[in-house]
Amino acid sequence: MDLERLAAWMDGRGLGAGPITEVVQLTGGTQNILLRFTRAGRDYVLRRPPLHKRANSDETMRREARVLAALAGSDVPHPGLIAACPDEDVLGAAFYLMEPVDGVNPSEEMPERLAADAAWQYRLGLSMVDGMAAIGRVDLAARGLSDFGRAEGWLERQVGRWRRQLDSYAEIANYPGPSLPHVDEVGTWLTEHRPATWQPGLLHGDVHFANVLIRRDAPELVAFVDWELATVGDPLLDLGHLLATWPARPATVAKVVMPGLPPQDVVVARYAEQSGRDVTDVTWFIVLACYRLGIILEGSYARMLAGQATAEVGDRLGRNARALLEQGYELTG
Repeated sequence: MDLERLAAWMDGRGLGAGPITEVVQLTGGTQNILLRFTRAGRDYVLRRPPLHKRANSDETMRREARVLAALAGSDVPHPGLIAACPDEDVLGAAFYLMEPVDGVNPSEEMPERLAADAAWQYRLGLSMVDGMAAIGRVDLAARGLSDFGRAEGWLERQVGRWRRQLDSYAEIANYPGPSLPHVDEVGTWLTEHRPATWQPGLLHGDVHFANVLIRRDAPELVAFVDWELATVGDPLLDLGHLLATWPARPATVAKVVMPGLPPQDVVVARYAEQSGRDVTDVTWFIVLACYRLGIILEGSYARMLAGQATAEVGDRLGRNARALLEQGYELTG
């Protein structure tokens, strides 16, 4: 990271003066790069794509910055955007700066009381659902996000869109082909059981316990992070993602043990109450989440085979991908 170029860019935007100090790379993510640093007494977090960028990595950063800017002042738990650089010529990639969040990721650092107190775990689960429902309540027009995704035909596009992504991995070096079980059967079931109607809204696109920050001193969600898959679609997909990856499920993607979390029926009822949405088709959205996230994680496995991701990350996410498709297949009955 060229800190001198970053400092010069910040100079042009009135973001402090002098050297950038106390630079620390934040851990917990598997793809993008996060740096925390200090300048002129103010703390910042920088987010940029990985060194081995994917074809859409820079556009992803621009979209993340746009949605965080749009959420300013809303009741959605999110990191505050400070400034964004859509151009690639400063650091070799688009990037943005955000406010540090005073919280911890429970998959990286579990607060002691949360680990021991079932009542706290239950309340944290409800806080996750409430925050997720707030995302679905966002007024797209009022926030300037009506064109953030193509709503028309979104439901009908899902299976084909993600199947094409899976097929695209054939272009990655050393990738022998999909390792996902039942991918065709799950895709067929999704097509044949697609809901007749849906209600567009904002969705985070990757809601699970590895993508949140929580308070250390209370069972409360502070922020959803990693907004790279945010778009306009049916927010019920966020509910599907949360349930597909709920801790203790075989396909969980977060290293979290919390047996006191509320059961699925409580989660679904709470989401319906807080969002005002019809949750009749929740099983379909859980299966779609398994299909979609499984295909996304298979891409990390493929990039590991090409030397573009670490073996630990690639192997772990590859196992998650296969578990998600197994889980989705079981849910199709």
